[in-house]
Amino acid sequence: MHDPSLEYQKRLLDRQARLQRCFSRIRIVSYFRLGIGLVFFLTLWLVFGIRVASLSSLLLPIGAYIFLALYHDRVYRERDRAKRAVTFYERGLERIENRWQGKGNDETSDLDDTHLYAKDLDLFGRGSLFELLCTARTRAGEETLARWLREPAERNEILQRQEAVQELRRFIDLREDLSLLGPEVRSQVHPEFMSEWANAPSELRSTVVRVTAAVLVGLNLIFLVYSLLPTGDGSLLRYTLVFEAVLGIAYRRRVRAVLNSIDGPAKEIATLGLALQRMERETFSSERLRQLQTDFAKEAKRPSREIAFLVTLVENLNYRRNEFFLILSFPLLWATQFTFAIEAWRLRRGPAIGGWLANFGEFEALCALASYSYEHPEDSFPEVVEGSAILECVEVRHPLLPRASCVPNSLSLGGELQLLLVSGSNMSGKSTLLRTVGINVVLAQAGGPVRATRMKLCVLAIGATMRVQDSLQAGVSRFYAEVQRLHDTMELTAGPRPVLFLLDEILHGTNSHDRAIGAEAIVRGLVDRGAIGLVTTHDLALARVADSLKPRAMNVHFQDHLEDGRMIFDYVLHPGVVEKSNALELMRAVGLKV
Repeated sequence: MHDPSLEYQKRLLDRQARLQRCFSRIRIVSYFRLGIGLVFFLTLWLVFGIRVASLSSLLLPIGAYIFLALYHDRVYRERDRAKRAVTFYERGLERIENRWQGKGNDETSDLDDTHLYAKDLDLFGRGSLFELLCTARTRAGEETLARWLREPAERNEILQRQEAVQELRRFIDLREDLSLLGPEVRSQVHPEFMSEWANAPSELRSTVVRVTAAVLVGLNLIFLVYSLLPTGDGSLLRYTLVFEAVLGIAYRRRVRAVLNSIDGPAKEIATLGLALQRMERETFSSERLRQLQTDFAKEAKRPSREIAFLVTLVENLNYRRNEFFLILSFPLLWATQFTFAIEAWRLRRGPAIGGWLANFGEFEALCALASYSYEHPEDSFPEVVEGSAILECVEVRHPLLPRASCVPNSLSLGGELQLLLVSGSNMSGKSTLLRTVGINVVLAQAGGPVRATRMKLCVLAIGATMRVQDSLQAGVSRFYAEVQRLHDTMELTAGPRPVLFLLDEILHGTNSHDRAIGAEAIVRGLVDRGAIGLVTTHDLALARVADSLKPRAMNVHFQDHLEDGRMIFDYVLHPGVVEKSNALELMRAVGLKV
């Protein structure tokens, strides 16, 4: 078994050394740019001040400054890549050492109170499974991973993802390279926005105007050279500049509209192009990865090359932002020419962008699961089977808790035994057990490894009632919200998949009499419909529910004891019903006089 921590630490030291070298080169180039700038202004004084030099003398410092500016920009990009490489391994070590909470992607847009288990199992938000897993650089990758956590896949799909994740696990260099792509830490451009941009109508379609602009620029350059000759005349240059100004003013609004809309999509598409180019260098053996590569290779011209051409256009367009080049950009009709070229590319290749993003989003989601698998080598891949409801877990732990302090438990549901009724005192671990089971099932059905020695399951539809809340705005009480969630969970049993129910302190918002009757009816209904699951309670009166359903149900419990005024929990699942409650002891421990 490999040690991911040692490998990451070794690579982190190397990337930190690269970063320091980049800082040194940036300082040196800055001094040279400053010197060239001084030479430029000195030459201006020689040409226009004391008139001892010709106008052509300015070409040398201008050319040198442009060269240094381009080189400086390249060094800055190398510095940014080195920074992201350092961050990549720092974040990896934080995940391994369980210091990742609040430092990753804590996206909450996928939180939905109506979802049957996303909030209950901590799938999204700060300290969530998504924050732990997500290393995607694009919104397409984020949304694909989020969808996999929200929606269980079919068995064949899960097996293909498992195969791909196990292959990608050893591709550390590939995952690092993907993390370095693009100018931002993560993209904010949504695939829907990209599709809207790619398929929007264009106002810059005129071939005549595009050719005219290029001809005017060519004539400008010719007449400029002619005007610098001893016998030259600058009148022709003035005429072409006037024509250029007229053309630029006529198309200013449409050109500006393109300029305002290109930055966001350009970042996303640039990241995508570099990623596809990086993917092409690898040879994969798993069916899903080979299929993704084949989908990109089917096109007449590789998408990475098409995107590289667009990126070149956008980079050239952005040279107009340089303070020295800005003056030259006007007579060259720089913005007009490149916006025409960008729009021509968009009209030609825009309809294909949605498919490119979807395929790469899937690849990023697989890489995220592979990264998690590499960083947690003790986690195993579950066995996914067909048939009736089954869930077997051997030494299962919660993946969001430190492994060293997390007590494993084993359980088996399916066949004759369909229900575990878990009793125990407050803080004994009942709710954590439900979340442990649920979140590992979510991981398994997304195609990833699980925090268990061994796990066997069929594809399950999940329904949970652990974080059901009231709503002041909707006028819904907590009890009503729980009843609605129980109804929705019951409705799952009419679907094509077996159901896993995870019911925490069922119906605790009502009186004991109604709770006992209602809980038994609900649990019996779920079991009669073939569902499997766990129900927790600290109300010993509900233990008879399991007795009434034997042998399809079984009572299990967590134990605790008082030691030196402190409650001690073992967090180990035991057979039978808990025999005591710790509520009074807990109240006395915090100083309440009871």
